Amino acid sequence: MESIKDKVAIIGVGTNKRWGELYDQDETGIVLEAVHEALDDAGVGIGDIQAAWVGGGAPTGNWLTSIIKQYIPVTKVENACATGAETVRGCTFGLLSKTYDLVMAVGVGKMKDAPRGGEGAGDEAGVDKYHPVTGATGIPAGRYALAATRYFSRYGLSRQEGKHMLAMISSKSHYNGARNPRAMFQREVSVETCENSPIIAWPLGLYDCCAQAEGAAAAILCRTEDAKSFRPDYITIKGIGISVGPGMRKFHTGFDFTHWEESTAASKQAYEQAGIKNPREELDMAECHDCFSIAEAIAVESVGLCERGTIRRDVEAGTFTLEGKLPVNASGGLKSFGHPPPASGIREMFETYKQIIGKAEYQSRQLKNVELGLCHNQGGHPGRFECSVTILGIPGK
Repeated sequence: MESIKDKVAIIGVGTNKRWGELYDQDETGIVLEAVHEALDDAGVGIGDIQAAWVGGGAPTGNWLTSIIKQYIPVTKVENACATGAETVRGCTFGLLSKTYDLVMAVGVGKMKDAPRGGEGAGDEAGVDKYHPVTGATGIPAGRYALAATRYFSRYGLSRQEGKHMLAMISSKSHYNGARNPRAMFQREVSVETCENSPIIAWPLGLYDCCAQAEGAAAAILCRTEDAKSFRPDYITIKGIGISVGPGMRKFHTGFDFTHWEESTAASKQAYEQAGIKNPREELDMAECHDCFSIAEAIAVESVGLCERGTIRRDVEAGTFTLEGKLPVNASGGLKSFGHPPPASGIREMFETYKQIIGKAEYQSRQLKNVELGLCHNQGGHPGRFECSVTILGIPGK
């Protein structure tokens, strides 16, 4: 297969002003904020966009054309929490086909306007089958709690050691989010507070779980050969990996919940395209899907940023903090932003883009010498994921 490395550039990004419970805004309003910021960032007008890929919103893409006010192709995509990355993937291949020269990716989630909260327990393992164990823990926190307790058991962590590790991960994310003006939660939370927060599904407490949120994000893309005509400090896509699991793993007695196979497969695809041999040493930052603190821990191991079963050592050493060797979720992550599934993937790319070009909001959160970053999203639950991994970086890296 031919690599897509450095063939497509991101020349503009945007999000709505602040993510959260946006009862005073409708879907169109928050999308407009994101789209107009991305257009301004790229220095282009809405009439210059030749096609768009969108995630979230109404069942068709006509809500976006009503904003754009022109008759162009709009493709609606859905891939659970990997939807945002899927819109960028669609844009990438649209450009590589040379059918279009300038395209836009948009993701939006208005979770509080949904007819019901949470997630159901049906649709087990790819069929409409209710399982007495995994179905009974059908809420996301219940399923990830199974992963956490199994992780503690497999790698020899006591209840106290495991809880403390998760608390350190959550506290780190809130520290970063307190320095991000777009985050839903902009307050530091101590390790002690995280560790002793009310239990949602043991061992996951309140501060181990991300909130449902509302937000939108957008990106403007073109072929790299055209990027300099728009701006000098663009970034390029190095690789995109998508992996969808068969969904049956949680029914296998050998499945131990402590490794995300879909994340490993997606990252392998992206690393091969990007030419990355040692991600821990070559990457400068990572935005990982931390819907729960244990999700960040296992995702970091699954994409090869540390060896399986060893993340506790790196968490305690500060490896993944803003000042550490490999910052993870410098934005504050889903823990600080909340999670509107169709938008989170592009929001992670927004953060990576800003860090690479040196324009992170608040200099206290600006990382030094960022040349390569990873964005990781996954939807579903342990044993059944749809995962995306995207590598972004400076041209030629």
